[in-house]
Amino acid sequence: MLVATRAPFGVASGSCWFGFHLSRQEGSLDLLNAIVAFANFVMLPAVAYGSQLALGALGVTMIYGILRFSNFAHGDTMAFGAMATILGTWWLQAMGVSLGPFPTALLALPAGIAATAVLVLITDRLVYRFYREQKSAPVILVIVSMGVMFVTNGLVRFVIGVDEQRFADGARFIITAREFKELTGLKEGLAIKSTAMLTVVVAIIVVALLFWFLNRTRTGKSMRAFSDNEDLALLSGINPERVVMMTWIMVAALATIAGVLYGLDKSFKPFNYFQLLLPIFASAIVGGLGNPIGAIAGGFVIAFSEVTITYAFKKVAGYLIPAWEPQGLVQLLSTDYKFAVSFAILIVVLLFRPTGLFRGKAL
Repeated sequence: MLVATRAPFGVASGSCWFGFHLSRQEGSLDLLNAIVAFANFVMLPAVAYGSQLALGALGVTMIYGILRFSNFAHGDTMAFGAMATILGTWWLQAMGVSLGPFPTALLALPAGIAATAVLVLITDRLVYRFYREQKSAPVILVIVSMGVMFVTNGLVRFVIGVDEQRFADGARFIITAREFKELTGLKEGLAIKSTAMLTVVVAIIVVALLFWFLNRTRTGKSMRAFSDNEDLALLSGINPERVVMMTWIMVAALATIAGVLYGLDKSFKPFNYFQLLLPIFASAIVGGLGNPIGAIAGGFVIAFSEVTITYAFKKVAGYLIPAWEPQGLVQLLSTDYKFAVSFAILIVVLLFRPTGLFRGKAL
């Protein structure tokens, strides 16, 4: 005869505790997977993109702060610098020269900066100098810069073509998603691109050197004085032509570095740099036009806004709320409207805080 027996209290309690422990462990893993997915598709790309925008916005804000006009040709100046560097990179690669795990473009970068500096100095001598001597209104210089923009854009397309060009070589990833999964045991992988890490490191070095130059050297102090009060600077014996020349050379360096880093991280296509002008100007204006610190902050504000608003959160939502399986992409805006985010932020800042976050010069 079979006798039904009741399980001891300890066994049942232990089973419940074990099930609760498993559910807590799975919940912790889901949270970690959500964090990794968010970092992989939002945080890391936004940091790299923000560094590129910050370098571009620094060039725009220097022109506005020292030469007192908005340079609409800056995006195509970046394209020209990137093009010159690409041509140098191809020549080095053809000669069998490389940097191993690092992109060969780093070796060609000084030549690209020099070529861009020559371009902007010739443009200033042939175009901008005349209007500067005539004391033309800033809006005239803006219109002139748009003409320079179209000419530079046509020159870049004529030399290198309109197709997409990839020139990145060396190691592609610092760590791949598969390696991260094997290392951590998580379901979601984290891939760190070498070009993204290179962008951040180079941007930090360039910004540190720029601020050291502006604050510690005699020429940098002269540029700051000229920006603050042109008449007083002239009375103090500062050479305006030297200030203008140094400004253009530094802008050429910033534009070339930003253009090359953007091309390495994504790809080079002349029209992409024309489109990049909007988020760059938005970064400079949001941070405070004429304020270098504001340009850096504005670059990251625009980058994180664009990437976050256009990212599809379906995978992250699935990890955070396993019981809810979203049918759609859980996306506020399509990536096709990425630049609309920059435009919307720009309009809001111009309406409610035209001096920007760091109180730059109002438009």
